[in-house]
Amino acid sequence: MKLSLSDRLKRYELGVQSLAPVMAGRLTRVVGLTFEAVGCRAAVGDVCAVEVESGTIKAEVVGFDGDTLYLMPADDAVGVVPGARVVPMGKSDGIPVSMALLGRVIDGTGKPLDGLGPIYSQNHVSGRAKAFNPLLRRPIAQPLDVGVRAINTMNTVGQGQRMGLFAGSGVGKSVLMGMMTRGTSADVVVVGLVGERGREVKEFIDEILGPEGRQRSVVVAAPADTSSLMRLKGCETALSIAEYFRDQGLNVLLLVDSLTRYAQAQREIALAVGEPPATKGYPPSVFAKLPQLVERAGNGGENQGSITAFFTVLTEGDDLQDPIADAARAILDGHVVLSRRLADSGHYPAIDVEASISRVMPQVTSDEHLMCARMVKQVYAAYQSNRDLINIGAYSRGADPKVDAAIEFLPQIEGFFQQKMKDVTPYDSSLQNLAELAAKMSQRLGGFN
Repeated sequence: MKLSLSDRLKRYELGVQSLAPVMAGRLTRVVGLTFEAVGCRAAVGDVCAVEVESGTIKAEVVGFDGDTLYLMPADDAVGVVPGARVVPMGKSDGIPVSMALLGRVIDGTGKPLDGLGPIYSQNHVSGRAKAFNPLLRRPIAQPLDVGVRAINTMNTVGQGQRMGLFAGSGVGKSVLMGMMTRGTSADVVVVGLVGERGREVKEFIDEILGPEGRQRSVVVAAPADTSSLMRLKGCETALSIAEYFRDQGLNVLLLVDSLTRYAQAQREIALAVGEPPATKGYPPSVFAKLPQLVERAGNGGENQGSITAFFTVLTEGDDLQDPIADAARAILDGHVVLSRRLADSGHYPAIDVEASISRVMPQVTSDEHLMCARMVKQVYAAYQSNRDLINIGAYSRGADPKVDAAIEFLPQIEGFFQQKMKDVTPYDSSLQNLAELAAKMSQRLGGFN
């Protein structure tokens, strides 16, 4: 079948690799989020052009059953009519990547959202990268400064580490992400805002990220009102851009908000094509795709940089046993937990130091640093375990020297953990502050233990 000029122009606008003639099919059903088409042949992941009343929309093949293709539209399915023509377009050209991405805001397919014009690049990458050989990765051997004192000292992050940021709604995770973008020692910051409210995207870019943070950042935005396919691609695009900068020898800080929205988008797609639900409504493919996404971050090989990643995980009802939270803990290299109790008391960032852990901290810190952090954590934990007794006056001074020290040093510990949104505490200054606080505690308790 010979393509008309209009068809060829449509294919060019959609950005596809092949202009070879193809057999057009037609829509037979629209069920929920998916289109069903017959009469055409396309592989899973291929792009199809679906004719609607106002022109053409793009849809991706997400499955098939016999001769029936299941398509997921990238845009709103408005104006779709029965029997609409479906033209397979082949693989997408991919995402344009270059240093021109710095300072830009794009959607899940790489199209600009900031009104600053197109992004010109001869290099394009796919949203789905091949698995990285784990034996070729460099080991995590040095810390990464994130500019946040509580993380630099108590949950030190290494270059190439994958961390989880576990938080409920409204406890300050977006503000903490903005603090890290401004204070990090990484060369490039890639931020993926997936499934967030449109208002929050604008506020994060203008107020939390700010002009200074935006200069070396790339923001990929797929708000809550976009299709599940675009939200899925938003995370994958952020990883692809981070991989490009890593391959250029740069150290990248990747912030994805959130991994939960990525899982929910995959759940919507999987259920729409008939996959049965398994754990609390999540199909098995969700738990297969999570490690595939997370494992793309990390250190590169020789002459490559690193991707240090923070994936936020929404804990609905502050339940850390949520299936996605539980699965994320198993595949990440540590987690930072934000506490609603601390946030409600005005303690920001609301990092629960007791519940947080960095699994690579012993590999990237000195023995002295570990000893000081352990001293502060033990004294702080001693107060928390006796909080109720202390508050009601049931604790008698002198019963436990460590609890006595905890009561004395609590204001200093809380002041050490707190930090204003615009403040940046470099890594070396953080360690110095930690050493001074630990030395006072050691003197009070008669030495480290």
